[in-house]
Amino acid sequence: MSDRYSKGMQIRRKVLGDAHVDRAEAGKTAFDAPFQAFITESAWGTVWASDAISLRERSMLTLALLAATGNFDEIPMHIRATAATGASKTDVMEAFQHVAIYAGVPRANRAIKLAKDTYAEMEAEA
Repeated sequence: MSDRYSKGMQIRRKVLGDAHVDRAEAGKTAFDAPFQAFITESAWGTVWASDAISLRERSMLTLALLAATGNFDEIPMHIRATAATGASKTDVMEAFQHVAIYAGVPRANRAIKLAKDTYAEMEAEA
């Protein structure tokens, strides 16, 4: 295991939580193991591990980019991660307002709906 993989797994667990990562690891197969290692090293062990900007800022950027590019499947996971990154509901709404202006209202609208639903689930679980 590389240092970047170890650091990536540490950051991934910090941001997404042990339960999420444990579920993902349990579902890993020989087919997707190389991809999971790649994501852990590059996304989590390099980009998210950098101290150039805060986890809060990374969280906001990630949510905005996911919405702007129409990659909605991971928005609920990253909304849940805001509990660990410190990005507030206000921060998230600011990010999605930028999406509306620069990438389109329909994408922001879909992201906001997903965020509202996820926040409601989180509150019900608390």
